[in-house]
Amino acid sequence: MTAPLRPHRRFLLAALPAGILASGCKGQAQEPPLASLSVPPLKMVAPFPVGVCVSTGNFEDPTLLPLILQNFSQFTAEWQMKMETILKDDGSFAFAEPDRIVDFAGENGVRMHAHTLIWYAQKPAAFERIDGNKTAFQNAYRNYIAAVAGRYRGRVVSWDVVNEPVADEGGVLRECLWSKNLGQLGYMIDAYHLAREADDQALLFLNDYWLEKRPEKRRAFLHLAEQLLKSGAPLQGLGSQTHLDIGLEPGSVKAAIKDIASLGLPIHLSELDVSTRFTRFDGEGDGQKATRQSRLVHETVEAFMALPERQRFAITNWGVRDSDSWMQRPPNPPGVNKPLLFDAEGRPKPAAAAFVAAATGR
Repeated sequence: MTAPLRPHRRFLLAALPAGILASGCKGQAQEPPLASLSVPPLKMVAPFPVGVCVSTGNFEDPTLLPLILQNFSQFTAEWQMKMETILKDDGSFAFAEPDRIVDFAGENGVRMHAHTLIWYAQKPAAFERIDGNKTAFQNAYRNYIAAVAGRYRGRVVSWDVVNEPVADEGGVLRECLWSKNLGQLGYMIDAYHLAREADDQALLFLNDYWLEKRPEKRRAFLHLAEQLLKSGAPLQGLGSQTHLDIGLEPGSVKAAIKDIASLGLPIHLSELDVSTRFTRFDGEGDGQKATRQSRLVHETVEAFMALPERQRFAITNWGVRDSDSWMQRPPNPPGVNKPLLFDAEGRPKPAAAAFVAAATGR
């Protein structure tokens, strides 16, 4: 593989706004005019895969598609590989949308991370009809995972096999349709074995959120990972969604990544964004919020870079432009939150410069 291009130090210092990484007081640094920022393509300078979530609609947007292809080397389907898209009410499968995403990735030399096989929030009609019928439920569960993971065998590099299994409060596992019928650990153990049977090449991940802001949830997540490994489940990687906000205490991300990496598995920062809506900072201007956001992005990428190379699976950004973020959707007020690396016009923000600086050791 060709070594990533590394811009000259003077280029990086020019791209990174003065004071953006300083720890000074409120109001110390202001966001410069965005037009003055010049940031190289992220995938060209990062010594790890740089991912982004996509949907089929992105491929029709002539302003967005060039940004995606210039900056990102890995795709995650934002929602079109989830069960609610693939599994129809009658139990049949609809693969047109996920096929298009996987095909597009292959045609453009972008590697594909598949998301997700089993998610606690799913309650599809095809499974609800057999709720309580253990044999029928087990058969349907096996058939779904075999069909979906098997279809993309050799075309995706990895799967989020189980998504968000740990409850937000108290560090306990969630109850769901899957745990009710197959057991709280049983549905997960089965999912990993079935995914491995269907695809013996893909790396199999456990994925969850708020591991940075809630240490008790992080402890439960790591305990679950240990239980799965002890059971013999072929768990091979850990995903931390890394949905952050500018109110997060400095050092929180670094501590979380160090903890999550302690099991020695590959780490995927799988849904990175940094919300700029935080009540304590409502009185601050956009420049001050951009400074806080950039510090968090730098801390995140710097902590990821501190991992052994074999554990640096990828960092995936959960969107490209601020205007594309899930945080713009109802009931959120549009245009208020600015959580991504590029602004609504597709121009790189100070956070993008911070990403590059940390990825290149600056």
